[in-house]
Amino acid sequence: MMALQKTQSLLLVWLLIVLGLGLVQPSYGQDRMYQRFLRQHVDPQDTGGNDSYCNMMMQRRKMTTSQCKRFNTFIHEDIWSIRSMCSTPDIQCKNGKMNCHEGVVKVTDCRETGSSTAPNCRYRARASTRRIVIACEGNPKVPVHFDR
Repeated sequence: MMALQKTQSLLLVWLLIVLGLGLVQPSYGQDRMYQRFLRQHVDPQDTGGNDSYCNMMMQRRKMTTSQCKRFNTFIHEDIWSIRSMCSTPDIQCKNGKMNCHEGVVKVTDCRETGSSTAPNCRYRARASTRRIVIACEGNPKVPVHFDR
């Protein structure tokens, strides 16, 4: 009888651990996506705007290691301003999900010239203030994807 109770207790502990890991996993994945968004798209310290900025930032942010990322946008706003976009009304993303949000921000768009190879990728820059769309997830909501 004692062995049966001990086995049941161990099974209950094991079940709680497995369930706990299941609950932790999505937030870990969300955090990874948020960190990736920050690395690829946020540069509040600069106004960008020229080709050398794009060449340097794309390399510094590790988007030229194995191949040249064809297009990327850097947002020149502080992260709190960007995160506040997540509280605007939901709109449809390109993939059909309804977790996108829009706002008008300062950006630098970096477009690969097409004549370079990794890791020495070359980019053309275009600075502007324009409407962007980002996907947000989690509680609290944080940006996890640059949609357009």
